[in-house]
Amino acid sequence: MIDMNETRLTTLEQVRAFLGGTTEVGFGATGAGEDERYRHISGVLARFGYKRLKKPDKGLILRYLQRTTGYSRQQITRLVRCWCEGRALRKNYRAPAHGWVRKFTDRDVELLAETDALHNTLSGPATVHLMRRALESYGDSRYARLATISVGHLYNLRKARGYVARRQVFTKTRPTGIAIGVRRAPTPDGRPGFIRIDSVHQGDQDGVKGVYHINAVDCVTQWELVATCEKISEAYLLPVIEALLEAFPFRILGFHADNGSEYINHQVAKMLDKLAAEFTKSRPRHSNDNGLAETKNGAIIRKHLGYSHIPQRFAAEVNAFCAEHLNPYVNFHRPCLFAEEYLDTKGKTRKRYPLDAVMTPLEKLTSLPNASDFLKPGVTLDALREISRAMSDNEAVERLNTARNRLFQSLSKRSRNAA
Repeated sequence: MIDMNETRLTTLEQVRAFLGGTTEVGFGATGAGEDERYRHISGVLARFGYKRLKKPDKGLILRYLQRTTGYSRQQITRLVRCWCEGRALRKNYRAPAHGWVRKFTDRDVELLAETDALHNTLSGPATVHLMRRALESYGDSRYARLATISVGHLYNLRKARGYVARRQVFTKTRPTGIAIGVRRAPTPDGRPGFIRIDSVHQGDQDGVKGVYHINAVDCVTQWELVATCEKISEAYLLPVIEALLEAFPFRILGFHADNGSEYINHQVAKMLDKLAAEFTKSRPRHSNDNGLAETKNGAIIRKHLGYSHIPQRFAAEVNAFCAEHLNPYVNFHRPCLFAEEYLDTKGKTRKRYPLDAVMTPLEKLTSLPNASDFLKPGVTLDALREISRAMSDNEAVERLNTARNRLFQSLSKRSRNAA
């Protein structure tokens, strides 16, 4: 209730002192009813002649009413405006006579959840149509209320606690995948031992797969080893990769592949981890990341082994040809072009291939400073040079061509006999 001692405040100075806390007034309007507060506001405005006050003094009265009634500044402003317009201060709202009545029951929410579970949660319009059909076409009285639901209200019911509780599905925790390899181009910085690898398929015939060639090329020296296997599944490919890496004369420092699953897997990663070699893979939309290996696919494998189908049962013989004839020729006798970078007049980095930079992979290896530091134990540059000097370049390629012709004649003859 209101303590009438408040009426002792008759001047603006007293109101200002009250707001400053220097005048004691017994007043308790904040606990009074709405009608009593409205009478208090009307009395204060009339007592101080609110309409005649200047703006600063009006603000003082508003703060005073805000303090004594507990209303917000916005509410006080609205009530004062009504009083100034000559309208009586009274409550213009009341609670509805019947309140809000739920149209859809908990059972309806459960039925909606069951229907969505059966039909795998169709769209709102489709679900409404289903429930109308259930009532009108099939006489299912359980849908009597839900058949009248709007699409918007249906989506609201799908957020209801009862609906969520019935539709909640607990799934097993999925393990977080661990990335294999770093997605970037290799950075050899002039060091041999950073290998780029790729696969080449030797043609299909009547839906039957041919052999697969595995092409491994060193970034710096272009030392290249080719091997052949029946398939690129783990059982066939892993021994071939291991043998290739073992056959390089220098330590393996890096291994780069495209994103094929035959290379990007935990078994290959485990093998490279034993060699302490970094594992990188090509980036999306960066076709040059593995460009050297892909170039050698055409220049070496396709040029010497062609495109024709080679049945998988001949993989061992083709692999022996590569190890005994193709790989020695490529590394000791076949010259390669090595790029030299320079800046053009616009400051852009370009490449050129000068004649004095043409050399075999062995010559490139021996030209590197401290090349011996990268060789595997038991391998020396002198031993590699002895292999190169054992025959001339022409003798090596003649031996290669003879062995290749003999191989393909044998494969062709046995293929015809098998047919």
